[in-house]
Amino acid sequence: AAVLSVMPITMSAYLYVLGLAGAFFTTYEGVKATLHRLNPTIGPNHEPLIPTPVIHSAASSVGELVSCFILTPAEVLKQNAQMVKKSSSATTKAFDGNATLVALRRFEKPSQLWRGYTALAARNLPFTAMQFPMFEHLKKTIMEYRKRKEKSSGTTLERGTVTAIAAGSAGSVAAVITTPIDVIKTRIMLSASSDTSDSARQQAIKQVEAQGKDAKAEVERAQQAARGGRAGGFAVGKEIWKTEGTKGLFRGGALRAVWTALGSGLYLGVYESGRSYLEGRRTGNHEGQAIT
Repeated sequence: AAVLSVMPITMSAYLYVLGLAGAFFTTYEGVKATLHRLNPTIGPNHEPLIPTPVIHSAASSVGELVSCFILTPAEVLKQNAQMVKKSSSATTKAFDGNATLVALRRFEKPSQLWRGYTALAARNLPFTAMQFPMFEHLKKTIMEYRKRKEKSSGTTLERGTVTAIAAGSAGSVAAVITTPIDVIKTRIMLSASSDTSDSARQQAIKQVEAQGKDAKAEVERAQQAARGGRAGGFAVGKEIWKTEGTKGLFRGGALRAVWTALGSGLYLGVYESGRSYLEGRRTGNHEGQAIT
């Protein structure tokens, strides 16, 4: 019975993640192909007017905006569902229903489900726009190198492995560079939670602990950074710089880089392997032949 009760939640979570990934990559590949097609060439060598990294950055940014548009309602519902207070009466509990449905009934209009979309997009865009140009460049460079050395086989395994290496490397670099944004976001989140309910505060602390940080120390630093009502991103970042220096802004960067490298490598490696396999089935190519 316990397995059956968990299974629908797990399957719905998997399906939701697949939907997010599908929306992102469909948008990314479509925008990338369109921009490449519309990009004019200049000079005798027919160089593209817009550099390829800029196209990759723009395409990934549009894909991230679409993904965030789908993700925001789920995040809003999840946070509100966690705040739903169940009745202490056992009789009442039987009629409380699903916490998500209870939280959903509290919204007066659908547009409220997208509250926080701008903040979510602003948090994710810098990382995505930085990772994908590096990822595409690394993947192309590695594949060209293997072809020059006559080591390329064109197999699904090769494409997946090269993609995983390129994605992991690009993701770790982008994660380190964007660590200050994550640190500032964490401080603002903890500062805000200190003035709200205990459940919201505990949720914020759990998120910080999941990042491998000292939650108690982070709360104290957040309260210092927000002292005097200065809880804006720039003010918090300036306060961290003054009190802790560069080390404070990049706190947790190494762990974030390792975790992102593993996640990005697995995520994009599996995606590219699946894409390569489906392309081979569609074009009739056999394993071991190059797919262009």
